[in-house]
Amino acid sequence: MDLLTLVLQVTATLVALFLVYYMRRLRTNMSNNVRKGLDQAPEPKGAWPIIGHLHLLGGRAPIFRVLAVMANNLGPVFTIRIGMRRALVVSSREAVMECFTTNDRAFLSRPKTVALKYMGYGGAMSALGPHGSLWHKLRKVTTLELLSNSRLELLKNVRSLEVELCIKELYSKCMKHPCSVPVRLDNHSANGVDDIIASTCTTKVDMAQWFRLVTMNLMLRVIVGRRYCLTDDEKYGEARRFTTLMDEFMYLTGVFEFSNVIPHIEWMDLQGHVRSMKRNAKDMDYFMSKWLEEHIQSRKNDKMKVGGDFVDALLNLFPEDGVEFGHKNENIIKATSLALIMAGTDTTAASMTWALSLLLNHKKCLKIVQEEVDLHVGRKRWVEESDMENLVYLQAVVKEALRLYPPGPLLIPREAIEDCYVAGYYVPKGTHLLVNAWKLHRDSRVWDKPCEFRPERFLMRQARPNAWEQQFEYLPFSFGRRSCPGMTAAYQMIHLVLARVLQGFAFETPMDAPIDMTEGLGLTLPKAMPLEVLLSLRLPYKLYM
Repeated sequence: MDLLTLVLQVTATLVALFLVYYMRRLRTNMSNNVRKGLDQAPEPKGAWPIIGHLHLLGGRAPIFRVLAVMANNLGPVFTIRIGMRRALVVSSREAVMECFTTNDRAFLSRPKTVALKYMGYGGAMSALGPHGSLWHKLRKVTTLELLSNSRLELLKNVRSLEVELCIKELYSKCMKHPCSVPVRLDNHSANGVDDIIASTCTTKVDMAQWFRLVTMNLMLRVIVGRRYCLTDDEKYGEARRFTTLMDEFMYLTGVFEFSNVIPHIEWMDLQGHVRSMKRNAKDMDYFMSKWLEEHIQSRKNDKMKVGGDFVDALLNLFPEDGVEFGHKNENIIKATSLALIMAGTDTTAASMTWALSLLLNHKKCLKIVQEEVDLHVGRKRWVEESDMENLVYLQAVVKEALRLYPPGPLLIPREAIEDCYVAGYYVPKGTHLLVNAWKLHRDSRVWDKPCEFRPERFLMRQARPNAWEQQFEYLPFSFGRRSCPGMTAAYQMIHLVLARVLQGFAFETPMDAPIDMTEGLGLTLPKAMPLEVLLSLRLPYKLYM
């Protein structure tokens, strides 16, 4: 059953119940605004009672694309009514700057959602929840214990080791297939390499899934102190189960849910999402409870690892049998750990998937990246994080991929906690803020040929007097006090994994076909189709052992 059919059913069911209330509220708001002489942002025509503009969002196109078309007609700042909620949609650098600087405090909170209630441990997952004391405390501890520059430097060896292990496991997968006669490097003399390397055999691998497993293992290492061996069938199956639950979580968090915008109908569960959320929460809690219990028992037995991991840091602040901010401490720990694992895994893996997909569709750019790595690193050792400052084209590729396919095409919604003004328009308290980063990144006033993949544009932008990150034209990780705190860590991981994969393997697509770039659905921007590629080795065998 598609969204439009459900919308019509909801309308037929609820018109009699809500029409009087809705019209009375609308009339009151309109009279107040007229009395105050306040201008509100334009909105699309055709709003219906109760559901507002929902029927305009019910097609197959992703919502961020629908909102982009509306912006073409209404301008970069407009209002839509999603059910009985009002949302301000912005997609220009000027409006974004105003929201995230002048009005950053006004838009500091997030709306309460059904997903937060059922899958966020009753609201303990503060990253997706409203502004408050719990959010402040957890933001601080996350920054200090996991994402500070000093902590990231300490974790550098962990990142390098994890990527090395996953590369070896990928190599083992390649070696399970029969290979043909080995060949030598085309440019071995230029690099001083005379080892027999690689082979002409190829192995089909879903790189999107591999990127997920690599980033998941890294996040699990630093947060709960464990990893899954990708060559162990039993452990690999458990890892796939966990990644499947993460996929479902991100989908259910990002999917449209009627009861978020039309109050009092949650009990009807018209779309079946509430039932799915409850099931996902139960299955996910199995993992989180098991890992938390392992840490508690280790502390009781004085077997805690030197330095500990993030869960150990949380246990120091939130003893497992306590209650803070209206939540059990164990739920705060599980919710915070889960949020970080998923955010670090999903956004980072999706970004690498899009970057590799773009390179495979632009073979000239792929060749430039691999030649850059060969020039500055060679083929006698693996690329390290210390080499990244020389890999400027690789960095440009990553930035361009994040521009075209931002991890969150619609930044996680915020909610106004006080009245404010944006672009001269009055924004009342309680209004939701939707920043269309996908549209912002395709603003033709800012980007030349904005829909084309052109990494070179970021090589030129580096010469501009103001840092491009500060210009509100480019927000892959949001901005302000509710921005992604893991931006630096994400860049480090994306650069290292992509550099090593592109250094260590040659890539082709089955039948030399172009990569399908269709976008999937979810809170982030997943790729709809698998990224299946043919791999062959391009370095000496000993580096994979």
